[in-house]
Amino acid sequence: MITNQNELRRLFWAEHPRLSRKKRKDAFGNGMHYPPDTRVTWCDWLDAMARNGQITTEMADKATLD
Repeated sequence: MITNQNELRRLFWAEHPRLSRKKRKDAFGNGMHYPPDTRVTWCDWLDAMARNGQITTEMADKATLD
């Protein structure tokens, strides 16, 4: 079971090497975000990891890509 976010992020990027890591300004110019396809894939992947018991639901709820 994965127990920390750094390990979780490393695994995500290893499994999704073609996703963009380049951040873009948000619509309001207040911050930087990953492209939508990267963010959606991250959320779907976290959900699958929690459903498969590889991470806790608590970790899935608080994990961030940064």
